[in-house]
Order: sequence, then structure tokens, then C-alpha cells
Amino acid sequence: MAKFNTRFKSLKTEKAVNYQDLADLLGISVRAVQHYATGSRYPDFEGLIKLADFFNVSLDYLVGRSDERERR
Repeated sequence: MAKFNTRFKSLKTEKAVNYQDLADLLGISVRAVQHYATGSRYPDFEGLIKLADFFNVSLDYLVGRSDERERR
């Protein structure tokens, strides 16, 4: 299964969203979002939920615990 940063980068590319848009969504700096892509930092619980909702995937998929994208 994929790691969070791999899933995050893939979903970001798939949705064609930039770091600034994600930073605005999460209320954090662009640099903090870039750290998510490198795997050097991870979002907090609320950030994970916002990202899963934004990308329309389950939390388990987003964090690499499942290969099924759909929420249940």
C-alpha cells in the first residue's frame, strides 16, 4: 500500500490543484503543504478529514491503509 505522501501527490495531480489552493483550504502555509508531499510532515486530524473530503476519498485510502478509494 502507498504512503500518505504518495497518495497526496497523486490526488493533487489528478485534481490539478496547486499548493496554494490546498494551503487555503487547510488554513496553513504553502510550505507546510509542500512538506506533506515530501513526507517530512503530516496533517493533523482535522486536516486529514478536510483533504479526504476535498479529494472525495476515504481516510484509509488517503493515509495508505486501503486501496479502495470510496468512503463507506
